[in-house]
Amino acid sequence: MRAVNKTTAAQALVDQLIANGVDHIFCVPGESYLAVLDACYERNVQLTVCRNEGGAAMMADAYGRATGRPGICFVTRGPGAANAYAGVHIAQHDSTPMILFVGQIERSNRERGAFQEVDYRAMFGGHTKWTAEIDDGSRMSEYVSRAFHMAPGGRPGPVVLALPKDMLEERAPHRPCPAAAVIETAPGGEEMDALAQMIAAAERPLFVIGGTRWDEGASRRMMDFASRFDVPVATSYRRLPLFDPLHPCYAGDLGLAANPKLVARAQESDLFVLIGGRLGEIPSQGYKLFDIPVPQTRFVHVYPQAEEFGRVYTPTLAIHASPKPFIAALSGLTPPAARPWVEGTRTAHQDYLDFSRSFTPSAEVDLAQTMIWLSDNLPDDAIICNGAGNYASWIHRYFRFRRFGTHFAPTSATMGYGVPAACAIQRLHPDRLVVSLNGDGDFLMNGQEFATAVQYELPIVVVVCDNASYGTIRMHQERNFPARVIGTDLRNPDFAAYARAFGGFGARVERTSDFPEAFAAARASGLPSIIHLMMDPDRITPTASLEKIRSDALARA
Repeated sequence: MRAVNKTTAAQALVDQLIANGVDHIFCVPGESYLAVLDACYERNVQLTVCRNEGGAAMMADAYGRATGRPGICFVTRGPGAANAYAGVHIAQHDSTPMILFVGQIERSNRERGAFQEVDYRAMFGGHTKWTAEIDDGSRMSEYVSRAFHMAPGGRPGPVVLALPKDMLEERAPHRPCPAAAVIETAPGGEEMDALAQMIAAAERPLFVIGGTRWDEGASRRMMDFASRFDVPVATSYRRLPLFDPLHPCYAGDLGLAANPKLVARAQESDLFVLIGGRLGEIPSQGYKLFDIPVPQTRFVHVYPQAEEFGRVYTPTLAIHASPKPFIAALSGLTPPAARPWVEGTRTAHQDYLDFSRSFTPSAEVDLAQTMIWLSDNLPDDAIICNGAGNYASWIHRYFRFRRFGTHFAPTSATMGYGVPAACAIQRLHPDRLVVSLNGDGDFLMNGQEFATAVQYELPIVVVVCDNASYGTIRMHQERNFPARVIGTDLRNPDFAAYARAFGGFGARVERTSDFPEAFAAARASGLPSIIHLMMDPDRITPTASLEKIRSDALARA
């Protein structure tokens, strides 16, 4: 019979975290869960104390997607939980394993509208895999163990557990549960035979890879498969590091502002194989890539959660499998003797190469040339983190990610993600270069976490692309209400001075040619750094200007 220790529920919680391999917690301290912080005092768990709960939750999301294990976040009740909601939304959309622990009022004061009282099941329930409140301290290990089973399983996602303050201090027998193991789902032989027959019958196949639950080995085996079969492979939105862009079978990024030639290739394919991802709004180009509900092509969908099949598109062949065992099975297939698509694969790759290096120079800082410089000069294991905004379209188009796990960005296009994610990843990989790319409005959503970087001596390099506006919204404003600008202009601070005020390094760049020197100086400082790029407000995307968008909209009107 297992030993039973009588400890507080807070101590049982931390012990169960440790039993599941947790070595890091992201948090903003709150009096509602002080007992948990105290339980961490003598236990080997590293804390990253953040400046806002939104930043803490985004750090936990980044940690979860980097490791495949649930990222752990603790926030206080009420406003703290509300601030953390954005991180939960990201984890749900991005299929990231995360567990958010939220402080709660004392159980005796429920239903009174007590100080900072919130019904967390109602607040988080529609955006999590499971939301629960732990009423009985003796069941702490059970609840936490279940959370560790649920968050990374199937389609990964967030779990929220609410912790009543008085419950955490209860003493009760505690039986530690064993660490949770992630169950991998493998494809059946009949399914693989059917897929092999579809490949052999195809003339214009296209493979698209995305989602989570990959590892470096699966990514490498996918590239080996592509080489043997000579099939074109594209990556889904913000999953660029899953496939080496210089591999001769790489066809490009099927995301926002995708290469029109790749979009046409997908629409003209006679076999479309999606592995690991969902054919959501962005990769489906606004749900216009294929007919709904039955695509005009043979559609093979490989996914670890059966409920996803047929949500929008009805697959010709549904394969309920997670990426790693599926790619292992895929590697066992034999290429057909006839492969009429080979020349198309070469063309697809050349289309990508041309698209990822063509640009029209800008009068001020040229973001295309800046991204190309970063792509050509950063080490292959450098990690890029970014949030949301039109500036990100230059990353997707021009930065070539050569290594697995080197890009962290929310598919929910949530602003303010870049700096928190960079802090988390630098904590995880202290010896690697971590660069955070941000828009100006994007940066100030969670720019306060630059203080976290300074506090923990994290030498992240933050690049702020300043076009003095909420650029994406301004672009849509000019398309729908041309020449009627309101609510999208920004008056920004000196971001280089902002960095110095926190104790970091700051530099201002007004010409493309000055960027390499500024970047070298940031790296040489050894400090958290901000490079302030002064952008031309008119250059809103790699292919369009605000003036052109406005004139086209006025002409249509």
